Amino acid sequence: MAISDDVSENASSEVLVRDMYLADLEAVMGIEAHSFPTPWSRNAFQTELLENTFATYLVLDFHGRVVAYGGMWIILDEAHITNVAVHPDYRGHHLGQQMMEGLMDRARALGVRRMTLEVRRGNAVAQNLYHKLGFVQLGVRRGYYTDTHEDAFIMWRDPL
Repeated sequence: MAISDDVSENASSEVLVRDMYLADLEAVMGIEAHSFPTPWSRNAFQTELLENTFATYLVLDFHGRVVAYGGMWIILDEAHITNVAVHPDYRGHHLGQQMMEGLMDRARALGVRRMTLEVRRGNAVAQNLYHKLGFVQLGVRRGYYTDTHEDAFIMWRDPL
């Protein structure tokens, strides 16, 4: 079920940003597999949810279906985005922006003052979104992505 044009106009009112639970992992794993050349394992997500005290993971729930997720580590007053992905059937409807705004709102509520992330050099769509949200590129990690050896741009938003 994809978002139709008429629903996408009102998608923001139809979407709930909430905490990720273990019960969400089946949907998250599907999004992960469709989004990244080297997806995280179920165990990696379980570890983040159950054992990593720095981790916060959220999902976008659209009429009971998880259609996007995002995660971050919060250390002191800084948040590091670990991953953000939207199911391919739901892309192009500003849900990635809603996910990022949800992460940013949660980070602010937890006292975070600045946020960072890495983005693939070739991912212009994500770079444009991050720029729109006030992030600036402040560095490059050469060969950061082990699957393709693609560079990552380091982006920051300070203050958050």
